Amino acid sequence: MSPDVLGPVRTCVGCRKRAPQGQLIRVAQEGGALRIGREAAGRGAWLHPTLQCFGLAERRSAFGRALGIAGPLDSTALACHLEGQGPQASAL
Repeated sequence: MSPDVLGPVRTCVGCRKRAPQGQLIRVAQEGGALRIGREAAGRGAWLHPTLQCFGLAERRSAFGRALGIAGPLDSTALACHLEGQGPQASAL
């Protein structure tokens, strides 16, 4: 990454690569499910908007670790969003 990148830099929980915040989506936990959006309250995890990074994060249980959650999380809405089928796809 270029040192002259402006703005905040975050790390993708899937591939563990650093990227400007604008290239990642923020995921937070709400009611046992993963919620997409920068306005979501609480701790957030950052993810490249690709199924590849989502799959890596799922296999590594990275969402629970990043969000400080010990139990299972419902990632169905996030998976649908990344496939372009979710209602939140146009909101980002």
